[in-house]
Amino acid sequence: MTSVIALARFRVAGYVASHRALQPLIGLLALLAILYATAVPAGQEIAATADSAAMLVPVLAWAARGLLDTEPDEQRSVALSALGPRELVSGLLAAFSSLLVLAAVAEAALLTRLAASPTLTVLLAGVWLHLLSAVAGLTLGALTSRPILPSPAVSTIALILGYLSMLVISLAGGRWLTVPVMGWMRDAHHGELQATLPLLTVQSLLWPAIGLTAYAWLRRTRP
Repeated sequence: MTSVIALARFRVAGYVASHRALQPLIGLLALLAILYATAVPAGQEIAATADSAAMLVPVLAWAARGLLDTEPDEQRSVALSALGPRELVSGLLAAFSSLLVLAAVAEAALLTRLAASPTLTVLLAGVWLHLLSAVAGLTLGALTSRPILPSPAVSTIALILGYLSMLVISLAGGRWLTVPVMGWMRDAHHGELQATLPLLTVQSLLWPAIGLTAYAWLRRTRP
């Protein structure tokens, strides 16, 4: 486990040193500037946090893909030879830790723009939705990373289409067929999120579990 954490820290350091971490951060700040150009009215706290979590997914996927792409292929091969399957775990751990930082920035920006203080229940629901957003972003970013899709153009198109598919399918009511990001927003705006959050959590973790399993299987043949 120590070697996995050490390699994860090494990858995060390399990601930051390469300045590729600035790209999704700038994208996130631009998104937050648009979302919170005006203060969030009282009573709209839960709706605003659901909107933030849903719109954050492509930015987080971009960040995860960027971190997983930073490491040279030769270095990845050496790490794979040394750690075996644990190399994959370290990569996902490094990516997820970077996504948690971006999600925390988004959550902090939201809290500063609320016209009224949120209740503890709303605050915890918002944190949980942003964690689900990070899991979805990690999965989409991993499946479009260079070891899976070597072409940068194809990877970018796949990432955009993947997120659009989430929106369209969940908007059409197929919550079990994708990560139901539109379900988050719809239930939040209708005051139903707190009641449906347990089911939404199961639905939101199902496809990331399948996606990360597929990623692990693909990485066996595409080191």
